[in-house]
Amino acid sequence: MRIVIIEDEKPNATRLKNMLLDISPEMEVMATLDTVTASVAWFRQNPPPDVALMDIRLADGLSFDIFPQVSLSCPVIFTTAYDEYAIRAFKVNSVDYLLKPIEKEDLQLALEKIEKIRQPAGSAEMVQQLLEFFRQKEVTYRSRFMLPFRDGYKTVLVADVDFIFYAYNVTHLVLKDKTQLAVTQTMDELEEQLDPNQFFRANRQHIINVSSIDSIQNSLNGKLRIKLKRDAEREVLVSKEKVPLFKQWLDK
Repeated sequence: MRIVIIEDEKPNATRLKNMLLDISPEMEVMATLDTVTASVAWFRQNPPPDVALMDIRLADGLSFDIFPQVSLSCPVIFTTAYDEYAIRAFKVNSVDYLLKPIEKEDLQLALEKIEKIRQPAGSAEMVQQLLEFFRQKEVTYRSRFMLPFRDGYKTVLVADVDFIFYAYNVTHLVLKDKTQLAVTQTMDELEEQLDPNQFFRANRQHIINVSSIDSIQNSLNGKLRIKLKRDAEREVLVSKEKVPLFKQWLDK
């Protein structure tokens, strides 16, 4: 089976590839792509794979944006951090999904299902249904965290979070009073759970609150350097691929 992986987080892409080879050494990963732009260019220049594994959120947009630009005749398995209730609402036909963090058993079952069906799953109408679902559904974003505290728990309001960083395999909230708190959620999970009008995933290690930004400077290779109001020593870089999205986020 020939597979294309579309995933902008390199560790996730590597994990998917390793799981595929564990399932069957005969699996062929034709390409690993990380943006809508790169995916469109690849599909235009290469024969279709047997399956496309697509993360929904990419560095330069939603993977749904690929479909109006190319005609895909292969089944698609979407990977997403959205909750199961939301996923049931848009699951249709031979398109399947995998909920992050992805388990090998779920991936194997999804591939077996596609092997049985072997029907084109990339119709523009179906993809439009998925896109409209994400645009129209009423989303409730996280408003607080419940964290262990002494012999019990305490709540922390999202409104008090200045920025979030990932280091040493731990996700940390940094509050506006400079308090740092460890949380169990991954950066991918928090990116989905937090209001995108208020928070932006600048890179793999940082999610910033719009109110945390002190200044923005040009950096090398088309990147941007963000200085934070309450942590002047910290350097937050926005990758070249994410710069257009960052500018759109701020320019509202």
